[in-house]
Amino acid sequence: MNNDVLLDIRNLHAGVEDKQILKGVDLQVRRGEVHAVMGPNGAGKSTLGGVLSGRPTFTVTEGSVTFDGRDLLTLSPEERSWAGLFMSFQYPVEIPGVSITNFMKAAVGARRKALGQPELSPAEFLKLLKEKMGMLKMKGEFARREVNVGFSGGEKKRNEIFQMAMLEPTLSILDETDSGLDVDALRIVAEGVNRLRTPQTAAIVITHYQRLLEYIVPDVVHILKDGRIVRTGGRELVDLIEKEGYESIDG
Repeated sequence: MNNDVLLDIRNLHAGVEDKQILKGVDLQVRRGEVHAVMGPNGAGKSTLGGVLSGRPTFTVTEGSVTFDGRDLLTLSPEERSWAGLFMSFQYPVEIPGVSITNFMKAAVGARRKALGQPELSPAEFLKLLKEKMGMLKMKGEFARREVNVGFSGGEKKRNEIFQMAMLEPTLSILDETDSGLDVDALRIVAEGVNRLRTPQTAAIVITHYQRLLEYIVPDVVHILKDGRIVRTGGRELVDLIEKEGYESIDG
């Protein structure tokens, strides 16, 4: 596999119990690229994200996924995270009794340990925390709140991007991060994602609508319908869907 190819999905079939949802997905993501995966409801977009992140709900029945030279499907969800994969969920869960600071300290510490890096000192961690919160225009008291408890939709999504900023993943998967966001929150989240782009990292933006892609400009756009990628192109696909809907895409 080309060293620039970070994620290589080949003939991926997956589903839930007896229901087949993904029916032969092929997708390559190179370092430095942002890919958008669009499609109508029920197309399999969130299933694709769930399979890549290791959700046990989904069963892979055929195909392969290579991530940064490793067989992704053999890794546990924790090992995928340590390897550099991050998933921003459409519906982030609440973790009562755990502050954002303590949650991130544990997550960052686990990833650094897996990479063979030394643990951050309290001062180093606090500096990193403040830096990333500043990037996303988050107030200091946010770090003392319990993870997602009592958060608005926008706060939950901003917290997801904050976690991504703290963990500095190699591949970020954003599952409908735009759902439930007003325009101001959308801009802040998109700005954070754009600031985290580097030549060595990549992102997959899963979305039903085009508005997020006005702020996060994708290099490649894929249309997923009925469990298959039926069209791949550029920004022109986003414009086509906006004008004519998904019915205009064969597949």
